[in-house]
Amino acid sequence: MATLRDIQRRIRSVQSTQKITRAMKLVAAAKLRRAQERILAARPYVNKMAELLGNLVSAADGAEGSAHPLLEQREGPRRLIVIITADRGLAGAFNSNVLRNSLAFVRASNATALTLVVVGRKARDFYRRRPYTVKRDMLGFWDRLAYSHACELADLFIAQYLEGEVDEVHLIYNEFRSVALQRPVRQQLLPIPRSEGAAQAAGQPVEYIYEPSAPAILSELLPRHVRMQVFRALMESLAGEYGARMTAMEAATKNAKEMIDILTIQYRSSGPSSTSNSSRASCRPSTTRCSCRAWRTRTSSPIRRNSRSRSLSTSARRTSAPWPWRPRTA
Repeated sequence: MATLRDIQRRIRSVQSTQKITRAMKLVAAAKLRRAQERILAARPYVNKMAELLGNLVSAADGAEGSAHPLLEQREGPRRLIVIITADRGLAGAFNSNVLRNSLAFVRASNATALTLVVVGRKARDFYRRRPYTVKRDMLGFWDRLAYSHACELADLFIAQYLEGEVDEVHLIYNEFRSVALQRPVRQQLLPIPRSEGAAQAAGQPVEYIYEPSAPAILSELLPRHVRMQVFRALMESLAGEYGARMTAMEAATKNAKEMIDILTIQYRSSGPSSTSNSSRASCRPSTTRCSCRAWRTRTSSPIRRNSRSRSLSTSARRTSAPWPWRPRTA
C-alpha cells in the first residue's frame, strides 16, 4: 500500500504535468487562430482556380495548339506520392491517420516504380524503417511556413513530371475541418484532373477567348495552380496539427485534474486518523526507550520552569537550609 509521502509525490508529479499540458494548449490555441485565418482566406481563391483550370482542361482537350505537357494523361507505372505530416507528436491521432492511409495507398498501388516525398519528421521516421524509396524529405519549416516552401516542392514535382521521371503525383495530407476534426484526404496533383462541374457540363462546353494565346495562358496558370494546391495542403496540415494538439492537450489537462482529485481523496482517507491509530498500536510501554514522538511526549519529564523561577527556588532553599557550623557558647 502506498504511503502518504508516495501519494504526495504523485500529486506533485501530476500537477507538474497538468501545468505543461495547459501551457501547450494555450500555445496551440494562439497558433491555431493565425493558421485558421490563413487557410480560410486562401480556400476561396484555390477552389476558384481549381474550378477554372478544370474548365480550361476540358476546353483544351479538343483545341489544337492548346495542349500543355502538364495536362498529358499517361498510363505509365511510375508514381510519386507526397505524404505530409507534422514534425512533433502530442497531437492525438493526427499523424497516425495520415500514415495509415498513406501506407494503405502505397500497398494498394500497382506501380512498379514508386517513390516517396515525405514532409515532416513523423513521416520521415515512419518510412525510413520500411522498404520504400524516399526521394526527398522536408523538415523543420512549419513554424515559418511560407509560399516559398510550396514553390520549392511544386517546382520539383513539375520538373520530374516534365522530364518524364514520374507519370502521376499524389498528395496525402490532413484537411482541416474544425478544431476537433481533421480528415485525411488524397488528391491527384499531376496530371491536372478535370473538374467535376466540367465533366457534368460536358454536353454544354464553355468557350474561352485566350489573349494572347492559349499556350501562353496555360503556361502561366498551370504551374501557379500546382503551387497553390501544394501551399493549400501545407496550410491545411498546419491548421489541423494545431487543432489536434489543442484538443489533445485539453483532454490531457482534464485527465490530470481527475487524477489529482482521486489522489487527493485517497490521501485524505488515509490521513491523520489512520496515522494516529497506527502510532498508538505501535507505541506500547516497554523497558526500552521508544523513538516514536507520541510515546516520547507521553513519557517525557514535566515542563521545565523558566530561569527566574529556578533561581528564586534555589535562593529560597539556601535561606531555609540550616547553617552547617555554629560556635558553641560557654
